[in-house]
Amino acid sequence: MFQDVKDSNSSQFQVSEFILMGFPGIHSWQHWLSLPLALLYLLGLGANILILTTIYEEANLHQPMYHFLGILAVVDMGLATTIMPKILAILWFSAKAISLPECFAQMYAIHCFVAMESGIFVCMAIDRYVAICQPLRYPSIVTDSFVIKATLFMAVRNSLCPISVPVLAAQRNYCLHNQIEHCLCSNLGVTSLSCDDRKINSINQIFLAWLIMGSDLCLIIVSYALILRSVLKLNSKEAASKALNTCTSHLILILFFYTVIVVISITHSAGMELPFIPVLLNVLHNVIPPALNPMVYAIKNKELRQGLCKVLGLNIKGK
Repeated sequence: MFQDVKDSNSSQFQVSEFILMGFPGIHSWQHWLSLPLALLYLLGLGANILILTTIYEEANLHQPMYHFLGILAVVDMGLATTIMPKILAILWFSAKAISLPECFAQMYAIHCFVAMESGIFVCMAIDRYVAICQPLRYPSIVTDSFVIKATLFMAVRNSLCPISVPVLAAQRNYCLHNQIEHCLCSNLGVTSLSCDDRKINSINQIFLAWLIMGSDLCLIIVSYALILRSVLKLNSKEAASKALNTCTSHLILILFFYTVIVVISITHSAGMELPFIPVLLNVLHNVIPPALNPMVYAIKNKELRQGLCKVLGLNIKGK
């Protein structure tokens, strides 16, 4: 199904643009997916803007935990905005062409935002660990300065580490095909079109996954293992339940985030008979969290729920 872009000396010919075909296997009716995707995108933007407004206006939410939640909201909006306008342009207007620099820039932005979201989850896990396991020292450890330093560290790490992905992809020679069976410029989708050896790209992708996602997940697991051990030592079941309840919203988001990444990796490597499934999962993984994260926190967190009701002018008493 690929479009041949050949020259008499194809090994020297470089395509000038890629064609994002959308969802493989369902090109004839993929435009019907634009409505739910657009609604998810708008819901995510609206919900996260509301979360940021609430945290800014409510003085009792000026705490490290909510600062991290606000940063997560910004990252979520950035991730969704990196891919959704182009996806909707493909589905609505068949604007499938994308220049190589634009494609590599999108590839870099996706890796940055996904890594940043993972990093913020680590910061939130450390915040909960200190709050539950070292409650007396919490005000002196998790300060505004800590939030700033942790955020800057994550921003620098997640801006520098993914640079190798688009740089290595740009060094490949794209001489035969330019159609990508995807809605976005994924590293594997783009480099699979190259005419030369892309082994270094695959190795780099695996290395970065373990370096960033692997280390982040290990830190989160260790944090929650220590939290669980501390909670089990509590004599009061009510105190234990209250301590764990402060972590439930965070755990739900973490489980969804990393589970989908694992599923995407498995489906890509397995070479499924329905190739649109990993593509759809990849898109949903970038658009569902921005809509899901604010809802989970609003439902599970009493202070935030009350703040949202106040900002919206609703006279609802949260339990």
